[in-house]
Order: sequence, then structure tokens, then C-alpha cells
Amino acid sequence: MEKEELKIVNKDEEDEMELQGYRVCRWRVAVVSLGVLCTGGFLLLLLYWMPEWCVKATCTRTTVREAEVVLLQSTVSQLYTFMVNEMGGKAQIKVIFDNILIFFSLQIRYFTLHSTKYYWNDEVQNFEVLTRLFFGVNEIAVKVPSVFKLLIKEVLNPFYIFQLFSVILWSADEYYYYAAAIVFMSVISIATSLYTIKKQYVTLHDMVSAHSIVRVSVCRANIEEALSTDLVPGDVMVIPSNGTIMPCDAVLVSGTCIVNESMLTGESVPVTKTNLPNPGEGDKEGDVAYSMEEHKRHTLFCGTHVIQTRFYSGELVKAVVVRTGFSTAKGQLVRSILYPKPTDFKLYRDAYLFLLCLVAIAGIGFVYSIVLSVMNKVPAKTIIIESLDIITITVPPALPAAMTAGIVYAQRRLKRIGIFCISPQRINICGQLNLVCFDKTGTLTEDGLDLWGVQRVEKGTFHLSEENAYKDTLVKSQFVACMATCHSLTNIDGKLSGDPLDLKMFEATGWILEEATEEETSLHNRIMPTVVRPPKQLMPPEPVMSPEQDMELYELSSAYEIGIVRQFPFSSALQRMCVVARLLGEKRMDAYLKGAPEVVASLCKKDTVPEDFAEVLEDYTKQGFRVIALAHRRLESKLTWHKVQNVNRDQMEANMEFLGLIIMQNKLKAETSGVLQDLHRAHIRTVMVTGDNMLTAISVARDCGMIPPQDQVIIADALPPKDGQAAKITWRYADNPSKHVGKAPHLEDQYHFAMSGKSFAVITEHFQDLLQKLVLHGTVFARMAPDQKTELIEALQSVDYFVGMCGDGANDCGALKRAHGGISLSELEASVASPFTSRTPNISCVPSLIREGRAALITSFCVFKFMALYSIIQYISVTLLYSILSNLGDFQFLFIDIAIILLVVFTMSLNPAWKELVSRRPPSGLISGPLLFSVLTQILICLGFQTIAFLWVRHQAWYHIWTPQSDACNSSLRANLGPEHNSSEERDDHNIKNYENTSLFYVSSFQYLIVAIIFSKGKPFRQPSYKNCEDHYLHQFNAAVSVLVERMNGEILIVFFAVSFALFSLLLLCCFQGGFDLWGAKCLSWLCCRQRKVPKARYMHLAQELSVDPDWPPKPTTTTEAKPPLPGNPPENGSSYQIMADS
Repeated sequence: MEKEELKIVNKDEEDEMELQGYRVCRWRVAVVSLGVLCTGGFLLLLLYWMPEWCVKATCTRTTVREAEVVLLQSTVSQLYTFMVNEMGGKAQIKVIFDNILIFFSLQIRYFTLHSTKYYWNDEVQNFEVLTRLFFGVNEIAVKVPSVFKLLIKEVLNPFYIFQLFSVILWSADEYYYYAAAIVFMSVISIATSLYTIKKQYVTLHDMVSAHSIVRVSVCRANIEEALSTDLVPGDVMVIPSNGTIMPCDAVLVSGTCIVNESMLTGESVPVTKTNLPNPGEGDKEGDVAYSMEEHKRHTLFCGTHVIQTRFYSGELVKAVVVRTGFSTAKGQLVRSILYPKPTDFKLYRDAYLFLLCLVAIAGIGFVYSIVLSVMNKVPAKTIIIESLDIITITVPPALPAAMTAGIVYAQRRLKRIGIFCISPQRINICGQLNLVCFDKTGTLTEDGLDLWGVQRVEKGTFHLSEENAYKDTLVKSQFVACMATCHSLTNIDGKLSGDPLDLKMFEATGWILEEATEEETSLHNRIMPTVVRPPKQLMPPEPVMSPEQDMELYELSSAYEIGIVRQFPFSSALQRMCVVARLLGEKRMDAYLKGAPEVVASLCKKDTVPEDFAEVLEDYTKQGFRVIALAHRRLESKLTWHKVQNVNRDQMEANMEFLGLIIMQNKLKAETSGVLQDLHRAHIRTVMVTGDNMLTAISVARDCGMIPPQDQVIIADALPPKDGQAAKITWRYADNPSKHVGKAPHLEDQYHFAMSGKSFAVITEHFQDLLQKLVLHGTVFARMAPDQKTELIEALQSVDYFVGMCGDGANDCGALKRAHGGISLSELEASVASPFTSRTPNISCVPSLIREGRAALITSFCVFKFMALYSIIQYISVTLLYSILSNLGDFQFLFIDIAIILLVVFTMSLNPAWKELVSRRPPSGLISGPLLFSVLTQILICLGFQTIAFLWVRHQAWYHIWTPQSDACNSSLRANLGPEHNSSEERDDHNIKNYENTSLFYVSSFQYLIVAIIFSKGKPFRQPSYKNCEDHYLHQFNAAVSVLVERMNGEILIVFFAVSFALFSLLLLCCFQGGFDLWGAKCLSWLCCRQRKVPKARYMHLAQELSVDPDWPPKPTTTTEAKPPLPGNPPENGSSYQIMADS
């Protein structure tokens, strides 16, 4: 079949993949099946581990259109293979047209990847997600795999297969005790792993399915009850008045809803959702096509909780379904948890390379043992067993259990300080973190805001700041009226709920809010009369009622109430909100405006804005306050209630009068500044990623020390292409822009970039080569959506940062899962996605996690080096003994592997983390000069001492050669016991009881202990070994003494010879190994310095380039414009943008 070029699926998207088509070839399948039989199933295992090989071995290339199997490769080098399915060959599609059912057949070919179906599209000749044609069941299905499936997947791990092979081999060689010990450890390891994985699946399934299937009312021919799983886009569903959990994404077309969106935003603050404006109502928003991003405040997202609804004149609150299943906001969040991008870690890659080296050494020993055995005419069975046995000696089957020990102990220590871990392998990676992203609200700061004070303006001049507005002299002022009306608060079960800023502002007035009942609402067409009034104690004394006054007229004239006629909700794009209100008894209405000070000032008459407005505002923002400006406008008398409902927002928010400033304080948590200082001292970068306002985020970053006072903040305002103009970035300085006009920071100055979520999206799409430069110094990322937080984590990882993420909301789930080390401060939805969850609701857990991660990482290095040396030491012993057709005995192997090795490994891992977080980081990989030099010197020293011992013992006066009849090493013992014990049954046919065996056994036993002592690193990442509470070296000494006593009766000379030789090697190694390592490291450094050193990490290389770039950082009067490359004319120096000075 003719081959075709590669197809691209999800082109230009985050999950872009290359696709190749294959067709199953019967003769290839037959050949592979024969190979599986001939290899005893090993070929099947190999193809299971390498799916790409499996496809290429059993299939032939074909066009994607005719493919039966597809092979996909993602941008992160992940491989997927899938069978292409057909819906029953020919699917019956039912279409209802003018009440007539029409059936037609259609062949549908598809495959499923990450819970998404990709259908074949003849028009584009490729597979793609056709959500416009096939919606599927509206369900976010998280399938919990059975224990049997999980068991099979775990057992087929290459390490466990190797352990199984080793156990079979040892059993054949009658090493039953050690085989049983390895089986016991493997069972415990597999059971623990299965329990953890199963628990994670069950927790996620319970979280997703809690409200996934509910009964809903759907407007089709009539209003009918249906299961939420039957909903499809286009259905009109009725939102019940008592609230519900949204089973899909839907846009409101009538009515209003109060919604808790904590599942998405992390903020458990009720949000008011209004209906989508109709075209021609005077609102520009109603004249554009529906967009999920643009019309967010009209959209009810899946998984969010509708607390209550409001309707008018008996109308139902209705919403049109726009997305279902995994396409919804909640579905995308669950997908990011289920299928995160793999986290690559150099330690694990280097570990496999190191194991391959050990396999190569084992291969040499394998050939050596076969040649030696054949020359000495050893039986074939013995040759096979002993040759394969040397492989199991060189590649220790207990390595996974040994590597896990340090992680398990670190997990226990973390649990003791209130940090729970569901992904233990991430603990090692946390030891490499050099950048940590923090959410702001609830993480760095307290959840709420506090009113610090107000500063009113009269006649274009600021008054002195006042602590609050709760004064009888201000009760009838426009300033207080604006504070009392310009908000989106609502009563839920008799309690005020809404945005924390609105709540604090309204509470500061002391006013009372009353909402209309359903009966009162029905009297007005599409009007929600919410009334606010001051408490009676603030009102001036009421005049005495005259006898001739009517009671109702008297109450009306004495009452002071303001009714909110219309509300223009807060828009993050506009950075303001506005309400139209009317004072009871007044004919004319008032417009009140609240928002960002610069925005509000720009909408006000110039003569009402104080001349020192910019200086006063800058003074407050520098102190870390959140500043809100207020404005007012008296509306024309011709504007009636009904006309106000259709007036354009832009007309209402013009020619306002500036009223003054409200100063809010978002208090930092007590621990925040100290923790950030600790991280900075350890040279760990900190970044703020928040959904909050940009200026507030910058202020908080300065307040907590994330941005030092002397450093400059450059805000990147990016605009997408519009009206034929290219995308561009405008650079402005957040602090004192007048000081920086026309000049960039000096090289010695530190600068930080800040940007909003919209700017980040534009830069990601149109300035790809600029993105990495920005994240290198990006410190504040504000108004970031959940998926943008994940994209930022990936951008930081793309320049080789090891990224941590600390957050407290479900909106952080994707970022927490994607980061190398994500830690949640909440035990709700975020804890399901996050590898770590802290019970301490502040960021003090972050340094603790990094310290434990560093200790665990160093422990892993120590254990790996120790296990490698243990294998080589035993390999040397066995290879030397093979030369005289001898070997170690079963109990000798058992004593070395259980009493020495496992006890050393498990106690070596007990060293706790160092008490301080130091600036130095542990190495990330095993393949490094100093580490390899350390291991190689140890191997050479151990080889030398064993070889000397092996040869020297043969030159002793009491030495004589072993024969099965003589049993040389135990001749004295046999003589003492008498002839009755010298029977043929006790003959040593395996040549174990000889002088060489005893010498090498004792020397190697002490070498294991020596290597353990030398490789047990302490400061600056772990506590010293002498502080290890288990005192494992004492246990090892006792174990060695017990064996010595047992063998003393045999031949006291060989025992003293071996022990004294071993002690001498211990003294020599302990005295000189540190010097060897230091000298070797210096030599390697000297050799490396002779050549130009290029930084390994991409961010270091990028920093070097930018340090000599005269155009970086951008000057405050410049604009960076996207420069689309012309056909056949690529951009200069690979740049896709150009910097221009503002005119």
C-alpha cells in the first residue's frame, strides 16, 4: 500500500500529535506469534513495553483513511496506539424534519484518546473532533479500573519481571531463603502501590460523579423531565428556583442566577449571572456572536452550584446548553487531572543508563563464566544457572525496594508535619525545585479584604483620609450613596453574599439591603427593585407630624431609601461597574460608578478630578493598598424606568463627577514574608499567579517581598490583531513611569515583568519566541484563567525550570497537577489533583517540602550508589571465586543481602532533612563527573583489596588447596568432632568451604559497611549519620560479630587474617576517600574550565544572551509589534517581532 505523509491532529494546539496509519498484516502476526512461543512469552512482554515496535512488527503502513491501527506521537514524545473503530459498520442516523423521521446509513470511523473521540472527516482527509455532529452522552465518566487490571499492569513492570526471573533462577539453584525474602518484599510493594492507585481513582470518581447525573426539565416540544446524560447542545433547560448543580455548560437566555463558582475559580463567593442580551436592545454585547470567553458572566458552567434564581412576571429561568461531557469546563479540568503531561526527571533517566552499564558488566561476567566453565568441563545445567546468576548479582532485583525506602520515610516525615502525599515519586523531584508559583488570595494573603479608609473629593480637592463613612454627617452624601448602591450583593437565606470587596464596602456604610419578593417583582416587567436604606440611628431627628398630615405621606417624606433600578455588572475588561438608582420621592435618577481609579478618572469631568490624583493614588498603591474610585452623575429627567432598561452602558458612564477613593487592605498572612525570604536566600524564584487585579497583585508582591522595593516592574499590555493591524505589546512601567521615560533598567538593576491573562494569551499565540524571555523575569501574572495557569507552568518548564505550585482552589487543579511539585492548601477539589496537600493553611509548608525533597533525593543518590557498589563488590567476589570453581553459599548470600544490605539501605534512609534551606541544590542526575569519579574510585579500591586478599591468602603457611574430601577450611573442626561426622553426606560438592571463600566473604562484608558509611551524605541536605536514631552501624557490627563467633571454631587464623585485612581497608578508605572525591572533583572542574562552559539549563543560557542584548528589557516608550514572515523571506535572526518607539 502506498505510504503517505504524516497527518497532524489538533494542529497548532497544545496537544498537537503526528498520526500514522497502519493495517494489520496476517503473516507478520503469525511470525510474531511464533516468536512469542519460541521465547517463552518474552517477545510479547517486549512488545507490550514498546508499543511502537508492536505496531511496526505486526502491521504495514497504509493511508490514514484506510488505517485499522493508528500510531500517534505527541510533542512530548509520548506514543499512543489505537484501533480504529466503526460504529456497527454502518450507523443508523435518525433526523427529525417536519415531524417526519428520516433514517440514513453512514459509516463512521473513529478512535478514542484521553476520553475524546476523533472521527474521520472526508472533507479534510484527517481525524478530528467533530463536536458539531456527534456529541455523545453528557457524562464525565471516570472509570475505576478493577484490582485485577491494576495488578496485571503493575506486575508487568520490567523490574518485577526481572525479579520473577531471578526468583525462578535462585530456586533452581536451591537459594530458597533469599528467593522467599524477595517474593515477600515484592508482594508488599505491589500491594501498597495498588492500594494507592485505587484510592486515587475512587476519590476522583466520587468527586466527579457526586452530581453528574440528575433529572432536569427540558423545553423541547413541551417542558419534559429528562436525565442530564441525554442533554445535547441546543437543548433549552429550565433552572429550578431552589438551585442545582449544573450538569453542563449553558448560557442564560432568561432570568438571573446566583452561582457559587468555587469549583472553577477557587473563590467561594456567589456570582450574579444575568441573561444574554437580545440583539437590538441597545447593548453592543447583544449584537455579537456568542463566545464563551466574552459572555462569561451570562454562562453557567458545569459543576458550579446555582444557589438561587430570579424570574420575572411568571417566566421561567432558562438556559441553552452549549457544551456537554468532557467538552465542558469541568470536563476539561477532569481531563487535565486524568491525563497530565508526563513529568520528566533526569534522575530516573540516568538510573536506566546506569543499569544498562551494569547489564554490560554482567554480560562480560556472563561470557567469562561460560568460557571458564566449559574449559573446566562443568555440567551444562550448572553452566546455565551460574552464568545467569551472575546477571542477577550485577543487576540487584532489590533495587526498586531499596530506592523506595527513602521516599517512604520522607512521606512519613511529611505526614508528621501535616503534608499528605498521593504521588510519592514527586518527593524526589521536589528536591530540585528552583521556582515556585503562588496563588494570591487565600495563599499569600487572607481570604478577605478590610476597609482601611476613605478619601472624599469635593470641588476637585481631596479631603483628609477618614477611617470610615459610618457618620451621620455623611449619611445623605453621594459618596455614601455610591458605596451603598454600586455593588452586586444579594440576600441568600437572610445573609448578604457577594464579592468580598463589595461586602466590606457595604458593611462600612452600616446600611440595610432589602430585596423584592417574587410577588413584588411580578408587578414590574423585567425590573429588580432592590432597596438600600441607612439605619435609623444615623438619620437626623424626624420632624413632628402635624395632625392634618396623612400618615402615609408623612412616612414617605421621612423615609430615606434608594432603589437600584438597573445594574451594569463588573467587567474585568472594562475594570468597572455601574448602577442606576433613584432616591425615594425623587423624579430624577442617579448613576453611580465604581472601578479602577485610572479608568474612573478618565470617565469623569476634568474639573472634578483633583490635580494631585496621580500622586495620591501612587502613594496608596506603593503601600500595597487596593484602591477603588467612585463617581456619580445626575441623569436627565426624561429618562424613565423603562428607558433606563434599554440605554447603552457607554452613554450612562460619561461626564461623571469624581467622588473620591476607597482604600482596601488585603492583609498578608503572617508567615508569607518570612517564607518568601527563606526561598530567596535559597535562590529559589517566586512567581505570583492569580485571578485578581493586576495592580493589586503588584502591590501584594511588593508588600510580601516577592518584588524588592528597588526593583522595577514592567507591565506588558498585549493586544490581539484587529482591523488589519498586527498584534502588539505596549510596555509601561508600574512605578513612577516619569522616572523611566526613554530608558531601560541598567544591567545591575533587577526588573520584573507583569501581565494579565489576556496579554499572556496574545503573547503565547503571536509572540512565541518572546514568551521564554518574558517568563525568565515574569513575576506577576494577574487575571489568569485555570488553563492559563497550566500553560504558564509549561512555559516555565520549557526553559528547564523545576516548577512548584502552591494554591488553594479548584481553579489551580490543572497547574497543581502539571507542576513538578504541586501543593494544595485546601482539602477540597484541589487535593484530588495535587500531589501534596497541606493541613497548614499557609505557605510555610513549601520550604518544608523542598527540604524533605532534597533529603529524599540525596538519599536516593546514596542508596543507588550503594546498591551499585554492592552489586559490583559481590560481582568481583563471585568472579574471583568462579576462577577456582567456587561460589558463595546460600546462607552467605542471605546474610549479605538481608542482614547487611537491606538493613543498611532501610536505616540509611532514616536520616532526616537538614534544618535549613540552603542556596545549593543537589545534583539532578547520576551521570555527573564528581559522582562517577566517586563510584569508580570505590570500585577500583574494592577490586584491589579483594584481589590482594584472594592472592595473599594462598601464600599463607597454613593454606592448602580445597578438594571435596579435604574440606580445607573446616579440617580442624572435623578433626575435633570425630570420624562419625566425616561422612559422604557432608561433602562440600559446591566448593564453598575453602580459604578463598572465607577471606573474600569477610573482606566484602566489611566493604559493604565501608561503602555505606562513605556514601551516607549529611550536611547540607540531610542530618549527619551519627544523629540517625536507629544507629544502624551498631546493628551491622553485632551481626558481623555473631557470624565471626560462629566461624571461629573453624580456622582462627583465616578469620583473624580476613578481619584485620578488612579493618585495614576500612581505615584507608575512611581516611582518603574524602580526599579522593575532592581531588577528583577539582581535577574535573579544572579540565572543564579549560573549555568554555555552556550552561546546561535553558533559562541560564537565555539569561546570558539577554545580558548582552542592548534592546532588552524593552524601554517604557516602545511598542513590540508582531511581524508575520513573508513567503520565502524568513524573519531576521529567527525573530517574529520588531520593537518600535512610540510616536
